[in-house]
Amino acid sequence: MSKKDIIFRDMISLRGPSIWTYPPVIESWIDIGELEDFPSNKIPGLYERLAAWLPSLVEHRCNYDERGGFLRRLQEGTWAGHILEHVVLELMSLAGLPDGFGRTRETTTRGVYKLIVSNFHEECTRLALEQGRELLLAAIHDEPYDVAAAVKQLRRKVDRKYLGPSTAAIVNAAEARRIPHIRLLDDGNLVQLGYGAAMRRIWTAETDATSAIAETISRDKDLTKELISAVGVPVPEGREVDSADDAVEAAEDIGYPVVVKPTDGNHGRGVFIDLVSAEAVKKAYAIAVEEGSGVLVERSIPGIEHRLLIVGGKLVAANRSDFITVTGDGQSTVQQLIDTQVNTDPRRGDSELHPLSIIRIDTAARLELERQELTGDSVPAAGRVVLIQRNANHAFDCTDEVHPDTAAVASLAARVVGLDIAGIDLVCPDISRPLAEQGGAIVEVNAGPSLLMHIKPGIGKPRPVGQAIVDNLFAANESGRIPVIGVAGSRGKTPVARLVAHLLHLSGRHVGVACSDGLFLGRRQVQKSDAANWTGGRRLLLNRAVEAAVIENGGKVILGEGLAYDRCQVGIVTNVLPAAEDLSRWDIQPTGGEYYTTWRSTYRTQVDVVLQSGYAVLNASDPLVADFAELCDGEVIFFSADAECPALEAHLNAGKRAVYVSESRIYLGTGQDEIRLCRLGDVPLIGKSKKPETIAGVLAAVAAGWALGLTQDVIVTGIKTYGLDLADPFALLPRRARKSAGVASRI
Repeated sequence: MSKKDIIFRDMISLRGPSIWTYPPVIESWIDIGELEDFPSNKIPGLYERLAAWLPSLVEHRCNYDERGGFLRRLQEGTWAGHILEHVVLELMSLAGLPDGFGRTRETTTRGVYKLIVSNFHEECTRLALEQGRELLLAAIHDEPYDVAAAVKQLRRKVDRKYLGPSTAAIVNAAEARRIPHIRLLDDGNLVQLGYGAAMRRIWTAETDATSAIAETISRDKDLTKELISAVGVPVPEGREVDSADDAVEAAEDIGYPVVVKPTDGNHGRGVFIDLVSAEAVKKAYAIAVEEGSGVLVERSIPGIEHRLLIVGGKLVAANRSDFITVTGDGQSTVQQLIDTQVNTDPRRGDSELHPLSIIRIDTAARLELERQELTGDSVPAAGRVVLIQRNANHAFDCTDEVHPDTAAVASLAARVVGLDIAGIDLVCPDISRPLAEQGGAIVEVNAGPSLLMHIKPGIGKPRPVGQAIVDNLFAANESGRIPVIGVAGSRGKTPVARLVAHLLHLSGRHVGVACSDGLFLGRRQVQKSDAANWTGGRRLLLNRAVEAAVIENGGKVILGEGLAYDRCQVGIVTNVLPAAEDLSRWDIQPTGGEYYTTWRSTYRTQVDVVLQSGYAVLNASDPLVADFAELCDGEVIFFSADAECPALEAHLNAGKRAVYVSESRIYLGTGQDEIRLCRLGDVPLIGKSKKPETIAGVLAAVAAGWALGLTQDVIVTGIKTYGLDLADPFALLPRRARKSAGVASRI
């Protein structure tokens, strides 16, 4: 490797919780070579160049936890891996991605580091890593680098690949309620909220409750008008036309001014308002007919256009549009006035992050200028106000001004069309007054409306529209979660996972299992190859039929892929045996100092993801596992084949729960109280050999069943029938247990 270079040796995509953090990250192994001998304070001008190229690095607090903390480290002296981490995070932030996570850690090889950064989208993150490397090397070697061009390239990638603002608002609201999400399209806005049978789906601002029929109706503006006017919703008079001459005839029947628009257009394309002549109508018809499958001519309603967002029958946000005008100076053309007076507004731009769009002289604007006997090249007299667009961007929040009667009319229109989420376009002079008394009307009902105008209005208060949609999808007591049971450890995971699934099956749930034996749905094996990996677990969480998921995770999965779920109801750790798994691929060794701690923390990850309402099921006889108890956000149930295990005794003395063996019998203990389940000899899986690891596995499964609230009857029947070739294990459940599990009484 050449002097002062940085080489990516490997990139590991961790798509779920890992030893580093909960969200997805990319772990890059970088080799800084000779730069190991050149910290930042030994490279002349490096600080000045980076501070000039990326001035917003001043906001990086670093380990000083103060503004300018990273720049202070840069002056004092830090290494290339750490610098690259901050450069990459800043590039991603400048490109419009959220604030990210970053870490840099040494490996046992001199000059090689693990660089970990948030992975919002793999293509975006990998591009940011490459750009960050190029930028840093240019700064090190005092070479030019076009930061603006790099950010522009990355932003284009982000715009194409990352979630759109409407979808992101809903996802963020779901995260605020601890509802998990899974992106179903790599570069689209189809997202699953929740897991398995508890899931809901969104696609931008449409949901799995958005009827295809309702969406089709909303696209047919003439049909929409007919339906909503039938229930008393005010709509403009008008009809569909089939030619330019027919459009003129309709306009003259209705009376000028009129509106000409496509019957099934969207985003305002091909819509022309306040037309006052046959010539203008013909021109508008020629354009509108190209934007849809038909053309409507309607009476022009006096007033300003408003967009009301209805979610679940309730008004949650409203915006008002405005006229776009420029004022002549006697020297500049109309186009120049637009560029200097309108498009210089920083809120305007071409990306989805801008609440206002760039104003261009399109067909509608040209028609508007023609009415004023102007073109884009005309030079208006000083002081002359020139109208460029009517009802332009919905930039002004007016939610608090909407009259209750108007909100009720908008809600009725959405219900009649059948939309759970609707953007209602209405025109009236004053939104604070009822429509009827001022001649206002609803002109469109839109499915899948953009949320950006409400999330980031040009003027006014942002509205929590994402939260409103999530609250409409999930009741207050719903989390979008099914019971997820994660099983980690060095050995014995698979039989524990299978036995836990058997217990859940007897409780009446449709259970999915992803383990080393394969993938199982109920009692059916759907994959015979090893499914103890991220893909196997994710397949269960995507399956709407799965009511509970049991997922096995080895150290290699945690280090190489990440967990398939964000959180779990029960996290089981069977044991931590340093020699059982070879983790040297990740520079983790079974013995010795810092790296031994990192090796142990691999299995700690399973405990870190236990919900506050959940349980960690831990092996009290394994000191490394027992120590995980203090790290759990939820409760802890210990298990041990030794009733006199010191950790287990201390746990019980503290009034907590444990599963243990005493006098060859399995007990459930809570403090000083205990319940005897059965003899070890009654459990086929244990058999006559009574191997300690097998007994421990049964106890772990019993503890998981207890944590999940399974009844004593189900647990006992489950461990007594697992491993037997029974056509119907439900038959061995007591009648009361069969009824509580939802099993037919004939069994």
